[in-house]
Amino acid sequence: MKPYIQKQMQAFQEQNRNRGRLLISCPDQPGIVATVSRFLFEYNANIIESSQYSTNPEGGTFFMRVEFECPGLSKKAKEIEQAFEEIAEQFSMKWKLSYVHDLKRTAIFVSKELHCLLELLWEWQSGGLLTDIALIVSNHEDARETAESFGIPFCHVPANKENRAEAEAQQLRLLEEYKIDVIILARYMQILTPNFVAAHPNRIINIHHSFLPAFIGARPYERAHERGVKLIGATSHYVTNDLDEGPIIEQGVERVRHHHNVEALKKIGRSIERSVLARAVKWHLEDRVIVDRNKTIVF
Repeated sequence: MKPYIQKQMQAFQEQNRNRGRLLISCPDQPGIVATVSRFLFEYNANIIESSQYSTNPEGGTFFMRVEFECPGLSKKAKEIEQAFEEIAEQFSMKWKLSYVHDLKRTAIFVSKELHCLLELLWEWQSGGLLTDIALIVSNHEDARETAESFGIPFCHVPANKENRAEAEAQQLRLLEEYKIDVIILARYMQILTPNFVAAHPNRIINIHHSFLPAFIGARPYERAHERGVKLIGATSHYVTNDLDEGPIIEQGVERVRHHHNVEALKKIGRSIERSVLARAVKWHLEDRVIVDRNKTIVF
């Protein structure tokens, strides 16, 4: 990692030493916001940002994201987590408390097309993506020079239909060795097995070069051109065992016309893919996404 990026990350961690984020989902009922706010107040925490959403005030599901500043948070963390268990039980909550200074460790998987990888690295370099990019994995050598220029370890793991099990076993060992929290598929053109996906639920973020659910699977631009669409798009979603059908985090579109051929569609599409993936990753890193079955709530 380049020294100035490391200094930038260390400064961010120091500035956010006392900041936490609480994500909640539970059956909707009166008193949730008041109880959570009162609980944080008892620990001298100041709420910086609070967002709520209910699918239905009568019998629906309630979602909440709270970001707060709490003096001496690291010393109080275990006590806060243990004490909050009582509230979680009272309201039947699924919840997660994360600490902003504890940067998520990220691995980026890529094949031959590097535009999404480059966008992520540029955002990371400029401070737009606050994460520790610990590893770049590819089934080709094309990204090695880029990874090394940023001081990021690069691992070439040849992968195809014939050796998929062996390749994934090696990849899983790498993810464990580097203690990876988030996996980003930046145009990684290999299908992951159920075993791999199950090991990282809601922690694998993919970019699909289509506005899902249209044109699932391979060659979406060719099929879009054949269909004569007037809009093309890209979709970033969590990976599940159902191909390109995981919970959608973010989407983007651009208008196209009859004179655009397949190559023109791909050129326009690459720009959409870059921005959509970067936004989705940023929101995940900032703990803004709650998965609700096959949907997401993005605060």
